[in-house]
Amino acid sequence: MESFQDAELTWRPLVRDDLPLLAGWLREPAVARWWNHDSTQAGVERDFAASFRGEEPGEDLVICLSGRPVGLLQRSAIDDYPDEAAGFGAVVELPPGAVQLDYLIGRPELRGRGLGTLMITRVLNSTWTDYPEAPAVFIAVVSANTASWRAAEKAGLRRVAEAPMRPDNPLDDPLHYIYRADRP
Repeated sequence: MESFQDAELTWRPLVRDDLPLLAGWLREPAVARWWNHDSTQAGVERDFAASFRGEEPGEDLVICLSGRPVGLLQRSAIDDYPDEAAGFGAVVELPPGAVQLDYLIGRPELRGRGLGTLMITRVLNSTWTDYPEAPAVFIAVVSANTASWRAAEKAGLRRVAEAPMRPDNPLDDPLHYIYRADRP
């Protein structure tokens, strides 16, 4: 199995030309299972275009492996999204300025090989510089999404709570695992 530890992993903001690629990723069964987004052109435009138009406070970042887009990572200050802040705040003590991450690997052949852990680790490390006031980073994962929460654990985040939260997919049990990393 190839190791990604020495791989060139970069990210950049999502742009309009990425929408067809993102739509394809959202249609991929293993992504659709957890993200549950409308993957039509209109749906992807509705859900993601505000990010690159500057109308959204969070970041949609295209993750690239050796220059090739392989996934998406969303990063935002939790306080910028009142519904998210209420959801997290009902479960854990949420310090002002905390950041949240969400992620997907769009290419099936790259899953289960450590890329998710590497993505989380590298973006987490850059978050301390990119968000200088952030005291902590949180990730909420549906408990059934074992690959996702294992990647968070391997990236060094610690599970701080298990509680019901509204899942992206209404088919899922609401039980989520909440992970946290504190500023080093």
